[in-house]
Order: sequence, then C-alpha cells, then structure tokens
Amino acid sequence: MREVAPGEKVDEYQLTELLARSGMASIFKAVDTSTNQVVALKIPHPHLESDVVFFERFRREEKIGQRLGHPYLVKMLSPAGKSRMYMAMEYIDGRSLRAVLQAQRSLPAERALQIARQVTEALVYLHGEGIVHRDIKPENILLVGDSGIKIIDFGIALDESARRLTWAGLSSTLGTPDYMAPEQIGGRRGDVRTDVYAVGTLLYEMLTGNLPYSNPSPHALMRAKTNEDPRPPSYYLPSIDPALEALIMRAIARSPRERQQTAAELLADLQDPAAALLRVPDSSGAGRRGGRGSRRWVFPAAVLLVLAGLFSLVWLSRPRTPPTASSPLPRPAP
Repeated sequence: MREVAPGEKVDEYQLTELLARSGMASIFKAVDTSTNQVVALKIPHPHLESDVVFFERFRREEKIGQRLGHPYLVKMLSPAGKSRMYMAMEYIDGRSLRAVLQAQRSLPAERALQIARQVTEALVYLHGEGIVHRDIKPENILLVGDSGIKIIDFGIALDESARRLTWAGLSSTLGTPDYMAPEQIGGRRGDVRTDVYAVGTLLYEMLTGNLPYSNPSPHALMRAKTNEDPRPPSYYLPSIDPALEALIMRAIARSPRERQQTAAELLADLQDPAAALLRVPDSSGAGRRGGRGSRRWVFPAAVLLVLAGLFSLVWLSRPRTPPTASSPLPRPAP
C-alpha cells in the first residue's frame, strides 16, 4: 500500500483534507459519497500495515469504538467493506484541549472542573463496559462548541473481555510519560485507577499550566514518578482551593490504593470538592512546600487520640477517697 493524499478516494470515501498526522497514522476529513456524510478517516502509514502487533491494536481500537455509545466518546462507523486498513469515525468540528492549553496555558477553575467531570463521566461509562482507556491526555480530548467534549483514540485501551496482547509487544507505545501512572511505568497493565491518575494530572495541568513533575527527560520523569511525590498544585497556584488540591493530590497518588478507587468515586469528588475534603483524610502533602503526604500519619494519630480518650475516662471514673484526719488538707490559695 502507498500513502494517500487529499483528492484521492478510499473505497466510498473521498478525502478532502489532512487533519492530523502522527508517527502511526494520518487522519483525513472525507465525504461518504454514498450518503454525503462528512466523516474522519484514520489511515495508518503503509510501513505499519504489515506489523502484526500494530494490526491487532488497530483492529481492536476499531472494535472497541464500534461497540460504544456515549455522547462524550467519538463514534466509530462500520464500513461495508475495505480495500485497505483504516478506521471511519464521525467528524468532530472542534479543537484539541492541547491546542487550547498551548494558547491559554491554563483554564479558569470552573471550566477545568467542567471538562474533568465530562471526561470522568465518559470513563464511568467505559469502565462499566470493561474498557480502561489508559491514554487520557489533552491531545485525545476535543472541545466541541462552548461546553462539549469528545474523547478519541482507543489505541492502547485495555478491553478486559478480549484476548490479551503481550505487554512486550505494546510497551513502546503505551501512553505519554507525562500522563502515565507509576504502575504503567513499572510494567503493569493498569486498571481503572490508571485512568483516575490521568484525570488528576489533566486537571492539575488545566488549573496550573504545569505538570506534577517537571523533569526534562522522559527517563528522569519516569524515575521521579516511581520514587518521588508530586509537587502540589499550590506550588504553582497558591490561590487554589485546598479542597480541590486535596482531591487532585489523591487522584495522582503514586500508589493506586491511595487514589479514588473508581471513576464514579472521582466524579462524586469533582462534583463537590468541599464534601470530598470532609470524606477523605488530607493527602495534599505537608502544607504547600511539596513535602510527603500526611495521610500516613492519620492512623497513628487516630490511635493516640483514642488511647488518650480512654485514659481520660479511666482517670475521671476512678474512685475518690475523702481526706482523713491524718491526711493534710489542701491549703487555700493565697
């Protein structure tokens, strides 16, 4: 197969415009000549069409997209027949969140929360279908109109109902280091908490214009993610609501056990950050200096408080004996 260009035709689709090009594929705007529907075609580069692992990934991405139906997920189409490898999907007239952040650097808190909630709503649906996206990042989120979003690219999504691909075959393309959870870097497949981590990082960047780790090289970044705690958002945005900061720091905790355990739990926190702060012990670090989280001290402190309370009860309830003749009476204060 050879590269195609605008003006050419692929099956019933007339290519009209090159929308994007990556190391794996080109995305074209096209018209279905049988229906006049405007669509988008994702066509892999010719040298990858013979790659068995890439072919399996591409086919799986298409199958995942075709079985899903949610307003915040791009809709995958089902062409009748194909003369080459490609994916047909609905055309979205919007801008990527990455392009918006490059232009504005950060977003107002309410807008950032709105986007994070919408992304998480889509993840609640995805996880209910047994799908973990594993590549939530600004490049894969399109902003549509004033208030809508579309999540695209299921290239490395984990489908629990499908035959597993070997990790080694996919390791070179598993996500973007900035948004990868520490367990992904450590070689694990990830689960729903991996997507929770990505949303936390996404919200962090939308609010501060920065990322939790600022290491310049990918290797240094991955080492930091597995060995160091992230900087709290207040390092860059001192005015951030403490409840919102605690929510984010919990979502990007290095250990999956310390994060919100489901997308539904994260969505509840995003809908009411103040209530989330009351429900969960503070995990935002020792103040605003970027120190380690204080959650490790919560259990010992609670034990000490309980012991102190029991000691006080015992002390107050012990029998008191009245003073005897041989016992000196307390002197009145001068």
